[in-house]
Amino acid sequence: MLVYVTTRYLEMLEPSQLRPAFSSNLNLTVIRAEIPCPELNRFLYQSVGSNWYWINRLNWSYERWLEYLNRPELQTWVVYLSGTPAGYIELEAQPGDNVEIAYFGLLRQFIGQSIGGHLLSVGVEKAWAMGAKRVWVHTYSLDGGHALANYQAKGFQLYKQEIHQQELPEKAIGLWTGAYV
Repeated sequence: MLVYVTTRYLEMLEPSQLRPAFSSNLNLTVIRAEIPCPELNRFLYQSVGSNWYWINRLNWSYERWLEYLNRPELQTWVVYLSGTPAGYIELEAQPGDNVEIAYFGLLRQFIGQSIGGHLLSVGVEKAWAMGAKRVWVHTYSLDGGHALANYQAKGFQLYKQEIHQQELPEKAIGLWTGAYV
């Protein structure tokens, strides 16, 4: 089906703009995945994005994933709740001392538990620690309903918006048949 998709671009220009929302849950941990691992990143990409039409990377080969991950400018941070992966944030250093939040999100069963705000707060701090002069992110109208509000609540400012048409499957693919009915 052909749909109109709105892409919103947001940025933070200095660390003082961050309005963090850290969780007090002692069972919540954010750890950097320091060893490039296509299996892990593909799992996170598909598990987080399967209900939001994240489909662009699903046909990537193992070698393509490894090539993408095995770069010094890319960092993957995984949030765990009681030892279970709950989501991730992928940071990419770019020219001009920009750091993009390339991917960010939670597995569905962890949404609504204040984990996303915590992960985004930690991720933005890590982006500034990478030497950023600007941290930016884009979000689509297809993303979860709280994505834009979460970015803005943490201090990101909208600087550009675009609308384009995109061909999508009739419904999000989900993780497997019958999941998240």
